[in-house]
Amino acid sequence: MATRVFSGEQLAQLRGFPEITRDELIRFFTLTSANRAFVDPGRGRSARDRLGLAVQLCTLPWLGFVPDDVTAAPSAVVTRLAEQLRVDAGALAGYGEREQTRTDHLRLVLQYAGWRVPRSLEVKELDEFLLARAMEHDSPSLLFRLACEHLRASQVVRPGVVTLSERVAAARAKAERETYDRLAHLLTDARCSEVDGLLVTDAEIGMARLRWLNTGPVEASAAAVKTEVAKLLFLRGLDAHTLDLSVLPAERRRFLASVGRRSPAAKLARREPHRRYPIVLTVLAQSAVDVLDEVVQLFDQAVSARESRAKHKLAGQLAERAKRSKDKLAIAEQVLPVLADPAVADEQVGGLLRERIGMGRLRAVLAEPATSPLPRDHGHLAQLASSYGYLRQFTCQVLEAITFAGGPAAAELLEAVAVLRSLNATGARSVPAEAPNGFVPARWRGYLDDALAAGDATAYRRYWELCVLLCLRDALRSGDVCPGRAATPTRSPTSSAAMPGRGSEMSSAGWPASPLRRPWR
Repeated sequence: MATRVFSGEQLAQLRGFPEITRDELIRFFTLTSANRAFVDPGRGRSARDRLGLAVQLCTLPWLGFVPDDVTAAPSAVVTRLAEQLRVDAGALAGYGEREQTRTDHLRLVLQYAGWRVPRSLEVKELDEFLLARAMEHDSPSLLFRLACEHLRASQVVRPGVVTLSERVAAARAKAERETYDRLAHLLTDARCSEVDGLLVTDAEIGMARLRWLNTGPVEASAAAVKTEVAKLLFLRGLDAHTLDLSVLPAERRRFLASVGRRSPAAKLARREPHRRYPIVLTVLAQSAVDVLDEVVQLFDQAVSARESRAKHKLAGQLAERAKRSKDKLAIAEQVLPVLADPAVADEQVGGLLRERIGMGRLRAVLAEPATSPLPRDHGHLAQLASSYGYLRQFTCQVLEAITFAGGPAAAELLEAVAVLRSLNATGARSVPAEAPNGFVPARWRGYLDDALAAGDATAYRRYWELCVLLCLRDALRSGDVCPGRAATPTRSPTSSAAMPGRGSEMSSAGWPASPLRRPWR
């Protein structure tokens, strides 16, 4: 098992002395007076034994164990200890030729420093520690390092690399079984059947449903919004939004979800049930959250894209309007001095102006349409109204699939959203007289007032609905409104209505998205 985690070179490094930093050299290889007394020459030890004993004494808290070849200690370590003991650094050569000497010295060091060799109690504590960490992290190299830190903090000598790696492997296996046991209450026969169905190719969409759920949008278009809403309804049909996986640590859920996203469905289908089901369940639970966020963000992006397009067109129209106004202003600057000059007789005004300005120029300006007063938003909402049909391709589905909640400040807007959702569901075309409009900003109020004064119910519905959508988007951005759960009863995941194909229309009524789900951002 160890060779599967570590290469031969890494195994050799883990069994020997690593490179030492200056801070480590000072921290671990500075002898106290008590340390020097422990290796005092009065005990009858040779310089070689004293230096070798000092190396073991300082290496133990540094590495958590003492390598077999003590003479392979870094030269900086040997030199520093030799200076403190006032012996020749070369005296370490030959230390440990008699293995019993090195073993006896290590036993003395353990007794003096208060360290213990791992016995049944220490091994049990290590296994419990590794299981707890394995429930959060699955990387064997990380678990190995954490185990070394745990043993060092507990003053327990680290066992051999192979032995410790085997404990790590056992902890990972126990973590898989523990994960399955904690989720066993969710794995009914019906749910297991649904999960297995996600891993086989669906003829309707040409791919496995799990892959479909993990395939994110590439642009903020109406089709992309509808596809994400389809995923949201599909997940709710599986009751993915009700899955409670809080019995698993957050890191464990994140790890399992990442495995489920990057693994092909066919590979997951071949895994053992105790490994397969927890992975897919975490993907579903996370997707139920992330797809909902995805729908809201796509709704924002798609509406904003049309708003930006309207602003761009409006800028061009305003520039053309300014150009026409400039021509009329130039003529006015020539007309006013003549009209205000008392020396010019009234009967001479017309001829003088035609002479100075020219009949061709006067006729050209006169032929231009009259400039009407601009609304308070300069015509932005009117320009956006040209995209009304496009917006309704996806906004109806979004409002039907998601409910929204907010504080008192957003109460009127949320009431308007509920009215619009009802209008979409019933097919009614006129906005009820009691429908709220106090949420509409002052810059857009004129559109509603003019349509109401003209008795144009169609125009009123269009402008009122656009105001609802734009204000809802802004409230979602500011946090005054947040998305809730399904607005309508969920459907069975086996019905075709709950499993639409990519880009297909949906009838009335998401998950952990990795960064790769949103390449269009």
